[in-house]
Amino acid sequence: MSKIKTLGEFIIENQSSFPYSTGELSKLLNSLRLAAKMVNHEVNKAGLVDIIGGAGDVNAQGEDQQKLDVFANDKFIQAITNRDIACGIVSEEVDDFIAISGSNESNNGKYVVLMDPLDGSSNIDVNASVGTIFSVFRRITPVGTPVELKDFLQPGKDQIAAGYVIYGTSTMLVYSTGDGVNGFTLNPAIGSFYLSHPDIKIPKTGNIYSVNEGNYTHFPQGVKKYIKYCQQEEDERPYTSRYIGSLVSDFHRNMLKGGIYLYPNSTKNKEGKLRLLYEANPMAYITEQAGGKAISSNQRILDIVPSNIHQRIPFYCGSTEMIEKLESFLKN
Repeated sequence: MSKIKTLGEFIIENQSSFPYSTGELSKLLNSLRLAAKMVNHEVNKAGLVDIIGGAGDVNAQGEDQQKLDVFANDKFIQAITNRDIACGIVSEEVDDFIAISGSNESNNGKYVVLMDPLDGSSNIDVNASVGTIFSVFRRITPVGTPVELKDFLQPGKDQIAAGYVIYGTSTMLVYSTGDGVNGFTLNPAIGSFYLSHPDIKIPKTGNIYSVNEGNYTHFPQGVKKYIKYCQQEEDERPYTSRYIGSLVSDFHRNMLKGGIYLYPNSTKNKEGKLRLLYEANPMAYITEQAGGKAISSNQRILDIVPSNIHQRIPFYCGSTEMIEKLESFLKN
């Protein structure tokens, strides 16, 4: 019987598959793992301590912050900063990028991290799943110099790692460093993540579509027609509609079972709602590494060159055949 690997063991054993492997990326992934365990511990206490509900403030996008948003943001920033590996952070909860100086006040970190510390945080109050999303790039500017905006405004195809944590009936950390996708489940009794979902592949097609149909009347015509296609009684349809309101949760289900996730632009959100750098890019990276497809209207997500750190875009991802069918409706 083969030994079940912990996340730490897996990272060490697979360092050679990391781009630019120096051991530092491993340390960065370990810092994300540590922060995820701290957030998981706090999520599990929701309802027992004063951690649910609004924080009485708004984030960089003018959205109401939940108390757990603030907690998760602080813990991930602290864990990343303490390792002296990253030179900068972009967070959904902070208006500008955060420059990190090392212990000797220099900027020797090789990586920048972009994150949504707690995706779907409004679900906490009703005990539904939430998540964390992260993306890692190598900096463009020389090591030792101050981090700059251009270090963060890189196309998603240049990511060297991306992943998410889902806090649900069990807590899982799913990530890729460009060599496939692997999922690790937290054993709460001993506080370790174990490899539970090796080499995840998205089915080529599925029967689930995930979209907020309450906004149907505001969607582009091509998206409306595709949704009607999903609902028709023909062939393997109608598809099943499943939507939680947490990108991580909806994405995770579709990746394992096969399906499509849609968050279009609309008359209410003309540029789209999801953020390119720390929501669409990392999820598109995971999607492609698992054999799926991710697009924004008429182009590949990972080819988009960002213009600002909180840029919003339309976002569609999932099983390849389902995305290609959507593309045919969008083109027409």
